Amino acid sequence: MNQEYNAPVRDHYRNDEHILKVSGSETLSAAPDQATITLGVITEDEDPQKAQQANSQAIANVIASLKAAGIPEEQLKTSDYRIDPQYDYIDGKELFKNYKVQHIIQAQTTDIEKIGSIIDTAVRSGANSITSIRFSLSNPDAYYNQALSLALKNAYEKALSMARTLGISLNPVPNRVEELSETATPMLFQTSTLSKMATTPIQPGELNITASVRVEYTY
Repeated sequence: MNQEYNAPVRDHYRNDEHILKVSGSETLSAAPDQATITLGVITEDEDPQKAQQANSQAIANVIASLKAAGIPEEQLKTSDYRIDPQYDYIDGKELFKNYKVQHIIQAQTTDIEKIGSIIDTAVRSGANSITSIRFSLSNPDAYYNQALSLALKNAYEKALSMARTLGISLNPVPNRVEELSETATPMLFQTSTLSKMATTPIQPGELNITASVRVEYTY
């Protein structure tokens, strides 16, 4: 999101005014407080109906286990469902192999510490595809606004330092402020869990939230 602020106090510069342009930025780190786990069941069979029935039963078991693990039904949703024929290529010829049914769901949780056990629960219940874990913040704007405020302070400190070095008198009220960018990018953790195991260790780390501005002062 790019926004620009123009001070309403003047429409043009006085002849004796000069412009000093600076930029400012700030990056804050925050631990994610929510995550979206993408997982599902893949089944294969020469008979598409059998592949579909096996998949339906397995994904029902997975969903039931996730609910039992504390994930509400409204935080579970299907993100992909497909039935595709599979082929082998032998001596340049395409030979039918079977049908593959794939049912992928997304599970959202705010219980970051239990993500590993949630994954293991899903695998024990029949999930054989764990695609990714997407960590994010439930209120990124709060962090971004704080970073934005600090970015403005950073720009002013730069302008003030330059003014002191040049021996000029800086107008502390900016004539123009341009918001350059905002960054609160969700962190993606790629994984593939296909077997039953002890609790899967998941380290969410921290997310970086960056704000940048370009500011014009007069002197």
